[in-house]
Amino acid sequence: MSKLDPKLREDILASASEGFEKQVAFTQDLVRFPSTRGAEHTIQDLVFRELRSRGYAMDRFSMDREAIGKHRGGSPWMDDHSEAPIVVGIHRPREETGRSLILQSHLDVVPPGPADMWMHGAFDPVIRGDWMYGRGSADMKAGAAANIFALDALKRLGLQPASTLYVQSVVEEEATGNGALMTHLRGYKADAVLIPEPEDEMLVRANTGVLWFQVEVKGLPVHVREMDTGFNAIDAAYRVVAALRQLEEDWNARKHNERYLNDLPHPINLNIGKITGGDWASSVPAWCRVDCRISIYPGVDAANAAEEIRDCVSAFASKDAYLANSPPVVTFNGFHAEGYRLEPGSEAEGVLENAHLDAVGEPLKSFTTLGYLDNRVYALYDRIPSLCYGPISRNVHGFDECVSLSSVKRITGAMALFIAEWCGTETIS
Repeated sequence: MSKLDPKLREDILASASEGFEKQVAFTQDLVRFPSTRGAEHTIQDLVFRELRSRGYAMDRFSMDREAIGKHRGGSPWMDDHSEAPIVVGIHRPREETGRSLILQSHLDVVPPGPADMWMHGAFDPVIRGDWMYGRGSADMKAGAAANIFALDALKRLGLQPASTLYVQSVVEEEATGNGALMTHLRGYKADAVLIPEPEDEMLVRANTGVLWFQVEVKGLPVHVREMDTGFNAIDAAYRVVAALRQLEEDWNARKHNERYLNDLPHPINLNIGKITGGDWASSVPAWCRVDCRISIYPGVDAANAAEEIRDCVSAFASKDAYLANSPPVVTFNGFHAEGYRLEPGSEAEGVLENAHLDAVGEPLKSFTTLGYLDNRVYALYDRIPSLCYGPISRNVHGFDECVSLSSVKRITGAMALFIAEWCGTETIS
């Protein structure tokens, strides 16, 4: 049961509702930024100004490549790694009587793909009925706005958190997770973290880790008329992928040992995300490069999983007369992130259950998600309750991505209630 006064609960929810029109407009402003990887500087500047205008102490800093490279949770630094800054707004109370909190979001988005497959422009935040469309509307610009406006809801009532609170805006969530790791390396710590990713009004109970890797196969180029004397790198790459598919199935066969994932039909997913190769249609291709993404179970060491992938490709190559002498090269070039579990029973989860029940009117459910989450940083390396909980969405990473505005409103109210109970409140001086 919530420890908040019933009248205060009603007032907080009413205040969140009162500010929702401005919240929607701000979310639209965020969606208009085409903040794909490496192009997040201007949207981070906007968030910096918004937080500073609200009176937060501000920190804006670059990622430390060397420090990230030394940390076991760091992912490889790619040529197209974002150089955009991390932004943190800091609230400090007059008297520290509550529990501290991190509210985090990421503002990098995945590429929109072909424009003609969108109903509207990918970065045009059109609202149709209950849904706001646009790349990043759900993942996770609605959550970024909710972080700010949940705190605004308390401020309208003359209240502020009675504990230290950090509002963190990061990048590199869609490729490496290094942005969130950098906040950890910078020294930001709290008693809990809440990240409002689009999770259909549920709490993430467990999350798979993610590895990105690239396999490059070399061939022997000859004219097509003599192709039997050459070696086709693209054809060979298909066979390497088949070997990796067998590894995927072997990993899925281990699911019976995995809490929170053993009832899922296919918890480990290998995605062949990109293939490039060859130089000329009438030449047997001399090279082929395949970019892959695979998930790993929570608790599995990323380095060990990477070694299994190398061994898989090496074993396949050893059985091929040509590849045995010219083996494929495996390079890990993005996510090198382990998964996490949120064990039930933490006080933070109980507070969120209360807040959700009051704002949504139903008990809070939990589930397992098979995508990367920045929550892993705080669960694995800070060892604090790491709560991922956010609004209903559709088509995340797909065409016509959209987020339910009524759900965002409910989630924002729940977040404001959570902050009030977890952090406590004091009057604004």
